[in-house]
Amino acid sequence: MERTCGNGTLRLSDAGKQVSLIGWVARRRNLGSLVFIDLRDRSGLVQIVFDETIADKVKDVRSEYILEVKGTVQARKDANPKMETGEIEVHAEDVKIINSAMTPPITIADDTDTLEDTRLKYRYLDLRRSVLQKNMILRHKVCMIARNTLDAEGFVEIETPILARSTPEGARDYLVPSRIYNGKFWALPQSPQIYKQLLMIGGMERYFQIARCFRDEDLRADRQPEFTQIDIEMSFVEENDVFAVVEKLMHDIFKGTKGVELEEHFVRIPWAECMKKYGTDKPDLRYGNEIHDISGLFTNTEFQVFRTVLDNKGEVDAIKFEGAAGKYSRKGLDQLQEFIRSGFKAKALAYLKMEKGELSGSIAKVLSEAEKAAVIAEMDMHDDDLVLVVADKPSVARASLGALRVRLARELGLIPEGNIYKFLWVTDFPMFEYSEEDERWVAAHHPFTAPKAEDVDKLFTDPEHVSSRAYDLVLNGYELLSGSIRIHDQDLQEKVFEAIGLTMDQAREKFGFFLDAFKYGTPPHGGVGIGLERLVMVLAGTENIRDVVAFPTTNSSLDLMSDAPNVVDKRQLDILGIEISKK
Repeated sequence: MERTCGNGTLRLSDAGKQVSLIGWVARRRNLGSLVFIDLRDRSGLVQIVFDETIADKVKDVRSEYILEVKGTVQARKDANPKMETGEIEVHAEDVKIINSAMTPPITIADDTDTLEDTRLKYRYLDLRRSVLQKNMILRHKVCMIARNTLDAEGFVEIETPILARSTPEGARDYLVPSRIYNGKFWALPQSPQIYKQLLMIGGMERYFQIARCFRDEDLRADRQPEFTQIDIEMSFVEENDVFAVVEKLMHDIFKGTKGVELEEHFVRIPWAECMKKYGTDKPDLRYGNEIHDISGLFTNTEFQVFRTVLDNKGEVDAIKFEGAAGKYSRKGLDQLQEFIRSGFKAKALAYLKMEKGELSGSIAKVLSEAEKAAVIAEMDMHDDDLVLVVADKPSVARASLGALRVRLARELGLIPEGNIYKFLWVTDFPMFEYSEEDERWVAAHHPFTAPKAEDVDKLFTDPEHVSSRAYDLVLNGYELLSGSIRIHDQDLQEKVFEAIGLTMDQAREKFGFFLDAFKYGTPPHGGVGIGLERLVMVLAGTENIRDVVAFPTTNSSLDLMSDAPNVVDKRQLDILGIEISKK
């Protein structure tokens, strides 16, 4: 087939050119002696004009037919500013119908009103929409920039196994039964973690991989059961070395895809400070509205609610929204209270409003004049300001106000529009978290993360207050990556296993081959796993991760297009030595 250019590439400067185009019929308009067809390919749309000498050849053509058209580019009398090719049209001189098409079950347009489940069922048609094609191309560009940047920084791309040993510490594995060794299973990797550390022990020094990963976990709008990481590991490094490489990579990606120059160095905040200021470890820094601990203002309070909370080692936290007092009625504030009660188990939400120099609100009457004056000064309140207050356990109060910070930012239009990107390194994460299910301390990140040197002596005496050398990179409220400096000392690795309740026999059963490798000179090393889908999601300006995945699943982990997962033939199960005991 002859094809001289992409349909969406033609411009006014091409007027007079003979072209040969091919693509799908996006729209057909019959005006008697003239027929107009918008012909679509991956590059975009162009209007084709068929006059009376050729119109009969396309009289039966409908949407999604594939046409091959030869003709001449001409300037349009009435330009269409909504089309990138809107200044020109192609006057057809010959046309060939390459293939016909049934009427599509979905609307193939960027502003489609077709339900998402229907679009997922017919994803191969949904992918014809230019918005999704642009997202796929954007994803491709990010991968290419990552490869080029990391290559220039001395990294080597190495593939690690997809069929691996199950190491059940963290999220659930997807298991793959062995036909040859009935009763034994591989696991699909949750990340290449152990293998990339073995590559450091193997002397590769700088590794990366655009790695497919799998986690059998509950899904959200920004998660899929299988996902892709830009996986990086480096030897002979500390945190600053890892941060420098990642920041260089992000600079190149955002410059190459959005034309945006990022700030030279990203902000860094320790985890404890981040939780105190924002109530979350992935805050959006495009707006302020930080949480204030105002417990100190109520040391001698007679307000019994605050007194009880403070006596029980809780705290009183507050957050201010400028000019918002008149925008939230009593009903609206009750809705906010129900939001934090149901979602975060907070006992109550109090509020204060500044109106004409006077403080009013749900707790204004129970505070002393000195306490009200102190709140006004601490929160820097002015007329029409709204302050929301939660008194509870620190974790509950902070999480509640952190969620309200995000909700009100959306409702009040505090989030700036346009290409505003605020990166944040969150550092010094807790080493452990307590699992109620397992009734023990477990690794908060993974058991190969190094503790802070000054906290090693707390591993057994005070695990709650051990900080790790783990870090996250956050962008506009999304966690883009997690990483850490790894343990490279065999004795320390054994202590960490012991701290999370693993005997050395149990540790060897799970990680024996890995622990053996530690005996042969393990270099200090660290790295990150960058969530490719989340990164592309932010770049594409969407909040749905399925918009940047070619063939995604639903929130319930179903592939509606191929009807997977599906029931397999009993003969397949017999070969694998598997019997289904329940459904």
